[in-house]
Amino acid sequence: MSERDDEEREFDLKWAEGAAHKEPSARARMLAARWKENPPGPVPFRADPDHVGSGRRSSWVSTAVVLGCVAAVIVLLGYVELRAPY
Repeated sequence: MSERDDEEREFDLKWAEGAAHKEPSARARMLAARWKENPPGPVPFRADPDHVGSGRRSSWVSTAVVLGCVAAVIVLLGYVELRAPY
């Protein structure tokens, strides 16, 4: 590609981005047509505070579980070392 092609391409991109009217996407047109007949109901931005912590463990419980697993692996490896014949 020559330098002239790059300049023409840059001009085309500037011209396209500077266009006054941009046609909406097919999905935007479909949703606009659907919502004209049956508008969507309000949706909260955040979940209700009652349901926020229902499925999550607190950070100290997670830390205790991880440290317990690490300790169990260390003990298991030490036991295997003791039982291994030389």
